[in-house]
Amino acid sequence: MTDIPSFLHIDPATRRVSLNGRNPTFYGDPNRVYAALHEHCPTFYWEEQRQWFFTGYDHVNALLRDRRFGRQILHIASREELGLPEPQPHLANFDLAERHSLLEIEPPEHTRLRTLVNRAFVSRHIERLRPEIAALAERLIDGFEKDGKTELLSSFADIIPVTMIARMIGIPDDMGPQLLKWSHDYVGMYMFKRTREDELAADRSAREFADYVKTLIAERRNAPRDDLLSHMIHTEHKGQYLSEDELVSTTIVLLNAGHEATVHQIGNSVSVILESGLPPAEMFRDEAVTERTVEETLRICAPVHIFQRWALEDVEVDGVFLKRGDKVSLILAAANLDPDKFAEPLVFNPERQEAPNLSFGAGIHFCIGAPLARLELNTVLPILFRRLPGLRMVETPRVKDVYHFHGLERLDLAW
Repeated sequence: MTDIPSFLHIDPATRRVSLNGRNPTFYGDPNRVYAALHEHCPTFYWEEQRQWFFTGYDHVNALLRDRRFGRQILHIASREELGLPEPQPHLANFDLAERHSLLEIEPPEHTRLRTLVNRAFVSRHIERLRPEIAALAERLIDGFEKDGKTELLSSFADIIPVTMIARMIGIPDDMGPQLLKWSHDYVGMYMFKRTREDELAADRSAREFADYVKTLIAERRNAPRDDLLSHMIHTEHKGQYLSEDELVSTTIVLLNAGHEATVHQIGNSVSVILESGLPPAEMFRDEAVTERTVEETLRICAPVHIFQRWALEDVEVDGVFLKRGDKVSLILAAANLDPDKFAEPLVFNPERQEAPNLSFGAGIHFCIGAPLARLELNTVLPILFRRLPGLRMVETPRVKDVYHFHGLERLDLAW
């Protein structure tokens, strides 16, 4: 039997759950709550969020692929019809940047945009970046190895993913810190702790981010280079080119998705490996074992926990009747802990060979950056543990108050 934490209230009869998403005991160790939900109420109505949530692996996997659900609703119904509020003026810049986001649109627009960028992110093209990723990791470790200690997020995890995605798009390395700031502000819109100040910061950064991308677009129109932005500008799909607004939205989403989760995951992975007490040398002894280790870290401490979908028609799922326009949430990180799919799901086991994790989603909105994230993790983690064989945590790291994302505030290491 899984103990129900005192801050979690479950009524299995009505499938109602009360839980404060801002409680540090929850977001510091959400897996404990997910285990209780699996046992007592895997499909539930979260009172504070006023929404139905699904945690079962099969339900989450199916709903991610179910075309009766989508990321967009206003293409088939009006705000008035659905009772949705009007757009808020103080979010005008953010809404404009999101209007053509790959994460937020449905076919046929999604198909057109994704087709134009997909080729750059398929595994065979991404694999060519391995030597460049490895060289960057080695250089960063060279910079702090002699110190005998480091705060890994700022010295390593923050730098590698943003540098690589920026280089792919065609943005100079020295823009990395600014891109991180814009991105952190931008994704603040998706956190449970979102405040009016967070919204204003997101809107301001969306405007600055968009203005910067527009200057790059103008440069690449006049002088194309061998980069993804030039490719998106100058390649047509069925006789159509991307508009400037589409280019801006797509560039922003690629930059955000291309690094934000991976920054969290490098820290999460190092932390869970060190906490396990298992010998890292064994986990990275060859390519196949390294891949299994990385997939297990993605399963047990995913960097993004929730994907949402709109019901595009009246539909029933697991006895829940949903009307067109209802929004539901799929907890990917909980699906990764489903005891029907994973033996001892709360145990980190790098030898595990069970169902694939759902940390990157599934269906047409499967994370376009997944091959890049996987390559970065499979490349830099073995290098880190090889270069610093006595690696240990100086203190237990704290989880950031950024739910439904999952990442550490800092990760202080010594060797």
